[in-house]
Amino acid sequence: MHRRFVVLLAVVTAVLAGCTGHRPVAPTPSGGALAVGTTSFSLDVSGQQRSYLVHRPAADAPASGYPLVVVLHGGLGSAALAEEAYGWDALADRDGFVVVYPNGVDRTWNAGTCCGTAARTGVDDVAFITQVVSQVSALVPVDPTRRFATGMSNGAMMTYRLACQTGLFAAIAPVSGTQLIDCSTAEPVSVLHIHGAADPTVRPDGKRGSGPAHVTGPPLARVWEGWRVRDDCGRFDVTRSAEVTSGQASCPSQRTVEWILITDGGHEWPGGRSSTNPAGLDATALIWTFFAAHPHR
Repeated sequence: MHRRFVVLLAVVTAVLAGCTGHRPVAPTPSGGALAVGTTSFSLDVSGQQRSYLVHRPAADAPASGYPLVVVLHGGLGSAALAEEAYGWDALADRDGFVVVYPNGVDRTWNAGTCCGTAARTGVDDVAFITQVVSQVSALVPVDPTRRFATGMSNGAMMTYRLACQTGLFAAIAPVSGTQLIDCSTAEPVSVLHIHGAADPTVRPDGKRGSGPAHVTGPPLARVWEGWRVRDDCGRFDVTRSAEVTSGQASCPSQRTVEWILITDGGHEWPGGRSSTNPAGLDATALIWTFFAAHPHR
């Protein structure tokens, strides 16, 4: 299994290297304005060089500062691939918010028991992303009540970890991932989870998944119920159709815990570049609409 993971990692790295070579890496930001468009930065975190991309819209920041969305790639992915595949930049340019795409170590995130190099070596990705948010906020005005995080697969798992262990974000939106750490001391946040009911890699029932990581975890229903209770919400109002089953629970301070389970959906970002998208959903648009409606209050 480990050998297969290494081979897959090498192949994906070789393929994606051509996607990132055109963008120069800037040094650690030290203040001043951030250029419009996408810029790459590097920084040192506990002696380890890390990198991330930032996309700034042309629109001036509102008086309260830009909303900020952190997008975390999946395992064996990259910041550049997430930027190209999910369509966040176009929404940011239209609606005037900043998007940050961090890079995981060896294309993985330490979300607890998963995944790859990051989890195996105990990489402190919470510290990394916290530092990234701080540095971006020093470059452009950022609204501290409108900081959000989303991610795919291993990135979704990391999104849950950030919500469990930091108070940085007003809302999170994991896609095709699960929660792998204790979250009993988390601050209340709004949650939107999108998942395929037929996902073989991160199975909704929590059983051992396919793929290099063989992810196991709690059933997603237990994860969602945990956030409903943690956020002191009412019961889930469940809606069913042939394509989608969804649940929504209203909480104090206008927070919400929601989930969308796509009947024939697999392990993918619905509406993304390589998505089969049987329900015709645009996950990026749905998530941004959710974020825009759920600042810290």
